[in-house]
Amino acid sequence: MTTKELREKRAKLVADARGYYDTAIAEASTEAQRKEAEEKFDAAMAEADQLKAKIDRADRLDDSEKALAVRRESRAARENRSVSDVASEEALETEAFVAYCKYGMAGIADHLRPIALKRFGPVKAAQSTVPAEGGYTVPQDFMYQLETAMLAFGGMRSVASVIRTDSGALMPYPTSNDTVNEGAIIAENTQVTEQDVAFGAVNLGAFMYTSKLVRVSFQLLQDSAFDLPSWLAARLGERLARITNRHFTVGAGGGALPTGIITAATAGPVGSGSLAAVGAVSYDNLVDTEHSVDPAYRTNARWMFHDNTLRDLKKLKDDMGRPIWIPGLVDREPDRILGYGYTINQHMAAPAVNAKIIAFGALDKYLIRDVLGLQVLRLNERYADYLQVGFLAFLRADGNLIDAGTHPVKYFQATATA
Repeated sequence: MTTKELREKRAKLVADARGYYDTAIAEASTEAQRKEAEEKFDAAMAEADQLKAKIDRADRLDDSEKALAVRRESRAARENRSVSDVASEEALETEAFVAYCKYGMAGIADHLRPIALKRFGPVKAAQSTVPAEGGYTVPQDFMYQLETAMLAFGGMRSVASVIRTDSGALMPYPTSNDTVNEGAIIAENTQVTEQDVAFGAVNLGAFMYTSKLVRVSFQLLQDSAFDLPSWLAARLGERLARITNRHFTVGAGGGALPTGIITAATAGPVGSGSLAAVGAVSYDNLVDTEHSVDPAYRTNARWMFHDNTLRDLKKLKDDMGRPIWIPGLVDREPDRILGYGYTINQHMAAPAVNAKIIAFGALDKYLIRDVLGLQVLRLNERYADYLQVGFLAFLRADGNLIDAGTHPVKYFQATATA
């Protein structure tokens, strides 16, 4: 089934579910009937979500192929080489990495050894706490697979701005707020007055993250049909994605953790008596949250919330009785709420009393800083008596919201008032 057919099927499913839900709720005379209508609607929306997941997977595969071609063309132009030469070199880099994973440095073929040695070694970064041996810096193909896994499970990396640095030294990111200053009218032959611009800085460090160990049996390593890079990318990438996404979302900051976007964001409206239910959100709350963010930041603004919050928002309507959740029906068109795209982040709080359940604004003002490349370490001896090899990945990263004082991101907090 093509993505076009999947979108059409999903659109019909959503329309049918909404028609049923509106009728069933209007005719419900008991709480049990209302609950039954809610459950059937939720089941239909879950099926629609499964179709959306299939569409997104197909789009990601297409995007990854295009991104790979673009990246190779860019590298070829930068290094004044042909695309085929770059592709051949990257294929050798991947082959060397697979050999390292399967056999260790001692088992790498002679023609691959210079490539492997070039990518294996100590981490050259100031203030590093990495073991002296370092790890194997993964090739581009593997890194892309791992980043795809991190994006799929991360949430924050799909909306934030990401930069990579070669050093782990403290990096001050400058900010300035000149919004309170204006020009002026002056008389003839009058000296112009001065008005300095106040500068600040958001400091980004480099926290050490590890995927923890993943053990692989000798039998799997020796199986030529086993796609070890993809398997490792999924396992290591998902683990790193979960912990970093949690910290990039709700990290407490203060030098002990990255500062999460919810921690750094500014309070928007607080839930009031117009709530549909305790700890939930109403149409009015969403409108108030939207307009609590300055229009300058609403051009490319997005919502971000837990999947349970999306479930509730799919049932909301505006004052004219129109659903606020609109599914994307054409190719590459995203689903929207009040005209804005949204991102599901499972480390956001689910609907609950006093929970900060929605973020809105210029989410790309959150900056993630990665140091060097991700590195993978193969442990040969630790589990040798189990006929297993251990793998772990480590990554140095930090994150914070770049806010010059104009509050590009606001959060909505539900309350206990019904």
